[in-house]
Amino acid sequence: MKIGIGMPNPVPDCPGTLLPTWAAAAERRGFTTLATIDRVAFGNHDSLIALAAAAAVTERIELLTNILVLPTRSPVLIAKEAATVGSISGGRLTLGIGVGGREDDFIATGTTFAGRGKRTDQMLDIMLAAWRGDPVAGSPEPVVPTVPGGTIPLLIGGGGEPGVRRTVQYGIGWTAGGTPPDRVAPLAARVREAWRQGGREGQPRILALAYFSLGDDVEEDSYRYLRHYYGFSGEYAEMAARSALRGAAIRGALSAYEDAGVDELILDPTVADLSQVERLADLVF
Repeated sequence: MKIGIGMPNPVPDCPGTLLPTWAAAAERRGFTTLATIDRVAFGNHDSLIALAAAAAVTERIELLTNILVLPTRSPVLIAKEAATVGSISGGRLTLGIGVGGREDDFIATGTTFAGRGKRTDQMLDIMLAAWRGDPVAGSPEPVVPTVPGGTIPLLIGGGGEPGVRRTVQYGIGWTAGGTPPDRVAPLAARVREAWRQGGREGQPRILALAYFSLGDDVEEDSYRYLRHYYGFSGEYAEMAARSALRGAAIRGALSAYEDAGVDELILDPTVADLSQVERLADLVF
């Protein structure tokens, strides 16, 4: 199983200058992927802009939005922005997308929460056409720069049937956000079976996300961030804060996720402290 690391772009008060430094450290220490978490109605750094900064200071590490709340955006602009990051990075971007579950993200962008699933499908069709070089949305010519490989790979989030269907129809794989290994295993099996039944070749890529912090000196900040980020969800906020992997529990989680059929685990930081990259690498490699 591969091991990736998240960027601290959603952590409140994370300085933007930390992001490229974090990216370079993550590549130097051997993580396979650098991922972002996306929100709109929150004080986070934008995912694609953060990954563009990361692309400029790295050469090998894969870049991933995990996930982008797609239906809060314009499909043509997202296609252009993703193609730009893909071009800057030499084809290292994978666009993880989902429909989103926070209505305030939609209110903040003037988009509608209802019907977001149907709109996501429509957007994906437009984006794929744009990446192929087709004129879209009334444009007389292509709207994106040339994309290495001819397209941007898509990773689909969402554990329901629509998410599974989109994985087979549009994606290279599926990503589970903040889901424990025992719940990931049946979902991953369902995605693989749908992939086979859909006539797709090979195997879908299966990712999972788990939060972490390392060190007694940052544990209080870790709890504070997760309680804040998930504050809208009531009692779940405390559950999310307590379920983050801390200390030696990370090693056990690696084995559990691998046994669950996960191809790559993204360990997402809960504090914007560069030492977390070094501490995690020392523990898992």
